[in-house]
Amino acid sequence: MSQNVIYQHPATDDALHATRRDKWSPQEKVLFRIAFIYLAIQSIPLDWKYYRTVFRIDWLNLTYGDIFDLARYQPRFFGEQDSWANWLVVLVIAIAGGVVWGNRDKDRREYNQLYYWLRVIVRYRLAAGLIAYGFIKFFPLQAPLPSISNLNTAYGDFSAWKLFALSLGVVPNYESFLGFVELLGGLLLLHRRTTTIATLIIIPFTGNVFFSNLAYEGGEYIYSFYLIVLALFLFAFDANRLYRLLTLEKPTVPNLVKPDFRDTRIKYGRIALKTAFILFFVLIYGSKTYAGYHKGPYQYPTKPGLADAAGVYNVEQFVLNGDTLAYSALDSVRWKDVVFEKWATLSIRASRPQVIDSTNVEQIHFDDAKRNFEFAGSGGRNYYGYDFDEPSKTLKLTNKVNSADKLVLHYSRPDSVTIQLSGLSNGRDSLQVVLKKINKKYLFEEVRKTGRWPSGPGGEYKL
Repeated sequence: MSQNVIYQHPATDDALHATRRDKWSPQEKVLFRIAFIYLAIQSIPLDWKYYRTVFRIDWLNLTYGDIFDLARYQPRFFGEQDSWANWLVVLVIAIAGGVVWGNRDKDRREYNQLYYWLRVIVRYRLAAGLIAYGFIKFFPLQAPLPSISNLNTAYGDFSAWKLFALSLGVVPNYESFLGFVELLGGLLLLHRRTTTIATLIIIPFTGNVFFSNLAYEGGEYIYSFYLIVLALFLFAFDANRLYRLLTLEKPTVPNLVKPDFRDTRIKYGRIALKTAFILFFVLIYGSKTYAGYHKGPYQYPTKPGLADAAGVYNVEQFVLNGDTLAYSALDSVRWKDVVFEKWATLSIRASRPQVIDSTNVEQIHFDDAKRNFEFAGSGGRNYYGYDFDEPSKTLKLTNKVNSADKLVLHYSRPDSVTIQLSGLSNGRDSLQVVLKKINKKYLFEEVRKTGRWPSGPGGEYKL
């Protein structure tokens, strides 16, 4: 009998077979050795790049973004992104290690003790991953409400992933519900007796996330499948019992194996590690995510823009190098409309070619320059971050995707709905632009405010 594991024997032979395994078959031992090495490498942070991240964290000013990065660990041998090639390398290592292990451990009859501790490792690794994503959905941060620029971008100019993110963002209560499901599954994993219940929640939920990533070209499909694999491994422990009970309708006893914690080092070490996990990934991370929710979504910049300028503006006049250009939907030079966000972003709708940022992997940044959600996966508009000097009435704009595209413009505001711009584009072309603010209402905002579909005259509604 394995050390540190107690078997409580039931009365029936079927139950005895289900709980007591004093001898494993050769095939089971081979598969376990490979699975143990594979899952241990996938779950335990052994990659040196992970510890580079750990040492870069300012632990005195810890953010929920730091904890999110720690919880999202996967070993990476090629580049900084997840790839199936990394999985293949781990599998090759696991097979080679399993062969060496088998040659050195030929007389071993069973691996009950190692199986228990492997399940512990996988449980907590999976719980950390689910809780990390659960909190940024529960406090609807991952998919924020659309920006004004997004609301004034043509449907066909969005990537499939961006459409999915915007569709989720307009229903924050549903996003919170999804986060609650992830949190529930993660918290149930923290107790071995509720692990199977947790997997019955996690597998269909994360499976839906995986297929959504495939359908909408999301960048998280490898990571979501990784979480599914961990959940399937945990579910396999009780799969045969569930099959006997629900499909064959035969008497089935629960798992009666439990570890022996009579060694005080194991007993109190277990309690200390579990307490530390809950404190770090649940209490501290949850409280910091909650605080971040009240400060605003991490997806958008925080630097304030021009006061009372937020909104969409029609381009009433556009003069380039002294020539007044009339409006044309096909003109690649003339601006169609301009959006000022509440933060220091200005976007211009134009027909000229542009580079589209296709980044769609979840990253939490607190540097405005790295926050790209507003323009990632979006075409049809050029996005500029800007600095403004109120005394000199100067705007300095830099394209957020193409940093070589710069404008230096003077602005004046003769009334509350007009902004006049004049200056140079890329240091060579003179511009004179007159902008008029459009009183546009957005249907989803009206419904959120009133709880009903708006009716009657007044304003233009747009989904």
